[in-house]
Amino acid sequence: MSETNKKGTKPEEASAAAETQPEATDRTAEPEEVDAAVDAEAAEEAEAAAEPDDSSPWAGKPPEDEAGVDQTTEERDLEAEIAEANDRLLRALAENENLRRRSKREREETARFAIASFARDVLSVADNLRRALEAVPGDPGENEALGSLVGGIELTERELAAIFERHGIERIDPAGEKFDHNLHEAMFEVPTADAEPGTVVQVFETGYVLNGRLLRAARVGIARALPEAPETVPETPAADTDTTA
Repeated sequence: MSETNKKGTKPEEASAAAETQPEATDRTAEPEEVDAAVDAEAAEEAEAAAEPDDSSPWAGKPPEDEAGVDQTTEERDLEAEIAEANDRLLRALAENENLRRRSKREREETARFAIASFARDVLSVADNLRRALEAVPGDPGENEALGSLVGGIELTERELAAIFERHGIERIDPAGEKFDHNLHEAMFEVPTADAEPGTVVQVFETGYVLNGRLLRAARVGIARALPEAPETVPETPAADTDTTA
């Protein structure tokens, strides 16, 4: 009876039994797949926690203390560079200003003293005119021709003096003044009691200045004190050596 049951089993029943076995197998394998999925999710969460968040404003920045130190060092370096640049700029501006002032002063001096050489050469003309007037003999009014000549020389001298004044040339006639080594040239000394020592008593050649700068020194003679007279010692009368016997 048992063998008949074993051999006479129907195909439908066999297929039903076969379908029930895989279900049991799948049920036994399902917990392993769930555990693997949980482990994978946990690993992903750990990796996500370990990786930095690029969207965060603090992503990629060093710790707070190290960032502060680096920032302070950079600020000091920038301040030093700015200070050095300002110093270079101020020095350049100062040098430029000095150069501008020096160039301006040189241009002004060139304009004021450009005629110095020409004026120095013309001084001899003024000297000769003065010598001609001083050499006129007698009274020019007595001779009409001589008077006309002297008048023409005086007019020429006045015109030349006006031209000198217009161009900043001044005449130096230091008669009666104290000797000034910056403007005068001592030619000789005159012993006299009529003037203080060091006073100009005679002008041999007048001097000239151009805009305050000396063109030619005046050649003069200065007073010198008279030498003191030696003291005289009164003579004592000789003693009488005659004796009476």
